Amino acid sequence: MPLLTFWLFAGVSILYIMHFGLYLVGANFYDVWQQRRKAVRAVRRRVDFEPECAATATWTRRAAPEVPGLVSIVVAAHNEEAVIVRTLDSIGRSLYRSFEVIVADDASTDLTGRLVRDYQVRHPGMNLRIVRMHHNVGKGAALNAALRRHARGQFVMTLDADSIIAPDAISNALAYFEDPYVAGVAANVKILEETTALGILQRFEHMIGYRSKKLYSLMNCEFVVGGVASTYRMRVLRKVGFYDTDTLTEDIGLSEKVTSLGNRRFRLVYGSDVVAKTEGVMTLRALAKQRYRWKYGSLQNLIKYRGMIFNPSRRYTRTLTYYRMPMALLSEFTLLISPLAWTYAVYWSLVTRTPALVLGAYLTITAYTLMTIWLDENLSSREQIRLTVYAPTAYFLFYIMDLVQLTAAVRCIVRSRGLFRRPAVNTWKSPQRAGSTTAVVAHGT
Repeated sequence: MPLLTFWLFAGVSILYIMHFGLYLVGANFYDVWQQRRKAVRAVRRRVDFEPECAATATWTRRAAPEVPGLVSIVVAAHNEEAVIVRTLDSIGRSLYRSFEVIVADDASTDLTGRLVRDYQVRHPGMNLRIVRMHHNVGKGAALNAALRRHARGQFVMTLDADSIIAPDAISNALAYFEDPYVAGVAANVKILEETTALGILQRFEHMIGYRSKKLYSLMNCEFVVGGVASTYRMRVLRKVGFYDTDTLTEDIGLSEKVTSLGNRRFRLVYGSDVVAKTEGVMTLRALAKQRYRWKYGSLQNLIKYRGMIFNPSRRYTRTLTYYRMPMALLSEFTLLISPLAWTYAVYWSLVTRTPALVLGAYLTITAYTLMTIWLDENLSSREQIRLTVYAPTAYFLFYIMDLVQLTAAVRCIVRSRGLFRRPAVNTWKSPQRAGSTTAVVAHGT
């Protein structure tokens, strides 16, 4: 038994170390590509302006280099009075001004609708509409209703009602669509600053997880795009029939459905400069519920689109069908043994007085966390210093997350029938929001 556990721990550790190495190298190449891409666009913009008079150096615009088009920003909301105004405020600060905002109010019973209508009155210049569902139909169906009947944009960006976007997020997202093969752009989603252990854990997890998307984007094997600030071409959404409502993660389902068209022609890319922030969950119980929903929905979609795994069709890249998707499935199984193997490895190290195994794993995780912090181009110096201080705790925080993931995996196994027989999902419930008091007081409701 000790020998088996040792090899399980060693195998999982080697797998993680190999991926950490790939993520580091891939992310660095992505950063170089991103710098070159921005430099080329900057030169293009300079060329697009030419002097009318050399003496006065007066410049005039010759052509618009950016992808033109109206952007439909669709915000899904169900009982989001705590945060909806904050989200609308962030959209209103956008540098790109050719947009419409549609709030898909899925039968909220709180002040969400009233706050949005009040916002319309106070901001008449914003092209803002609210589409209200008569009963709770679920997030995917609410988004579909807004997109099919009301959205007029050439591009669509979806937001959760607890998320905010950077002022340049829309313009940066549109820049990727200069490549005609790009069908969708995944945003760089960060957790709003939290000082609790749970908040720090979620922030580290998002930073590391989204940094891995740099490698996937570079290898053209990304197939998971979350719902926060994801941007798609409208014609692609029409082609796939918008969101499906038979899984718990409609956003992942949409991105896999787009990928199933063939990711050589319909590419999904990661935009590290498309920055959005969202609230983390506030309690361990809420985290467990969230991760169960994410895992169950992810497995539902992996099973639903399993035909892409090891698919030899030339529509798909080999990195997608022979690496990314099989690894996504394999990682779900490693999560079943990872926390158990780590626990036994700690016990075995204490009994045999050989701490090198656990110490090596601790130093690896800590070093990778530090490199992720120091190489993050969107963190201020103050944030980097603050997170650097917390980095030595990352190993223990991730162990807690592994236990949460293990619990979620066990629940998925217990309810495995629903992974294959997917009933329509028609309800949803927003978690507790941190901004509730601030939002209500600020608007006098």
